[in-house]
Amino acid sequence: MRQIDHLIVGGAGGSVRQGDVLDPNNGGVQAQVALGDAALLAKAVAAAKAAQPAWAATNPQRRARVMFEFKRLVEANMDALAHMLSSEHGKVIADSKGDIQRGLEVIEFCCGIPHVLKGEYTQGAGPGIDVYSMRQPIGIGAGITPFNFPAMIPLWMSGVAIATGNAFIIKPSERDPSVPVRLAELFLEAGLPEGICQVVHGDKEMVDAILDHPDIGAVSFVGSSDIAHYVYNRGVANGKRVQAMGGAKNHGIVMPDADLDQVVNDLTGAAFGSAGERCMALPVVVPVGEDTANRLRAKLIPAIEALRVGVSTDPDAHYGPVVTQAHKDKVEGWIQKCADEGAELVVDGRGFTLQGHEKGFFVGPTLFDHVTTDMESYKEEIFGPVLQIVRAPDFETALELPSKHQYGNGVAIFTRNGHAAREFAARVNVGMVGINVPIPVPVAYHTFGGWKRSAFGDTNQHGMEGVKFWTKVKTVTARWPDGSPDGGNAFVIPTMG
Repeated sequence: MRQIDHLIVGGAGGSVRQGDVLDPNNGGVQAQVALGDAALLAKAVAAAKAAQPAWAATNPQRRARVMFEFKRLVEANMDALAHMLSSEHGKVIADSKGDIQRGLEVIEFCCGIPHVLKGEYTQGAGPGIDVYSMRQPIGIGAGITPFNFPAMIPLWMSGVAIATGNAFIIKPSERDPSVPVRLAELFLEAGLPEGICQVVHGDKEMVDAILDHPDIGAVSFVGSSDIAHYVYNRGVANGKRVQAMGGAKNHGIVMPDADLDQVVNDLTGAAFGSAGERCMALPVVVPVGEDTANRLRAKLIPAIEALRVGVSTDPDAHYGPVVTQAHKDKVEGWIQKCADEGAELVVDGRGFTLQGHEKGFFVGPTLFDHVTTDMESYKEEIFGPVLQIVRAPDFETALELPSKHQYGNGVAIFTRNGHAAREFAARVNVGMVGINVPIPVPVAYHTFGGWKRSAFGDTNQHGMEGVKFWTKVKTVTARWPDGSPDGGNAFVIPTMG
């Protein structure tokens, strides 16, 4: 059976504990992954600590050249990476390529790192005094990444961390760990020095070791909100800089003037793509007015029933299986819960099987109507191919729903009315807003981050926010005497001049 080991300097040695890596398409075990401990992490940190000063001293232009070559290598290996990703996660090949591509867009941003690392300079802040600032790396950073985007999120974290001069340790999900290992190997092929990007595998034991290690200065995390809260609190208590992205319950507001054909097309992709296992999925649709709700429902039902669920290598499938049997059971449990709470089950995706893949972790597309805000199934993240209709009588009610929800990752509004869209974007209490865009993930040179229980910490992922997170500012106040015997004028602090 294939063995997935750690990628650290000097080799990992034998790990006593092992975890199964499943094939979601058939339920079988396809590999085993070594699960590390604090001693193994200490070995990786020691290697990172030895390598990082020289990497930080490498000029930004040379670091950018590694990013350029890494991007080329990932693109050259795109098909192999996508198939590897799909085999462990279950998302279809097109989604896997999208996963990789969205990560590469952050690498493209990192290719311009010399420009974004430029500091600020003030000449003549006082008599003969100049003040300037510089951004310097944290030292050693770590990323704890989720199963649902095993390429994109490690690339979001590692690209900016490494380009700014840090060493970086990735702890990927033990459910689909192969792609992060391969990406780290490609970094080495691109010219990155050994020790700057390493991969350690593990479960909570490894997470705690990362959060407790005194030489790791910053930790980035993506996962569920409860664990994000835990990671944030423990990391900060240990003096680390932490960004911890959590769950979501994103809403799509549909105004009466919206193009419903376009809305339905967008919803089927945003709600059901990648089997709904995305923190930026759109699992709640809010039609404004009964007429809008009835017209939308009538168009949604045939569109949902036309969705093709298949194995991850099926080029005609809209989405594949969920990641594990346990997660399938959880999603189907939420479907039952929502029905028990009184919502109308319009399309039931439970009990879906695929001929020849009866043990696969498949869940059919599911649609609920007349969902209300007091239902637990509305309050919590289902993270599966389930779309809930929550009807709103007017714009103000529709605005209030995502604004008051415990999560605040993303939201969308569908309308032809510019004033309504502008008002909504300005007032909604959510971190990322789409206007006729169902999954409003910002481009790489902007920044990604939610509000409320969707994110803990003050700095977001990638873009300039990412640069700020992985660096610390040093400000220098310099005075050069004019050479006169008495050294020139007495020193005066600029603010006292």
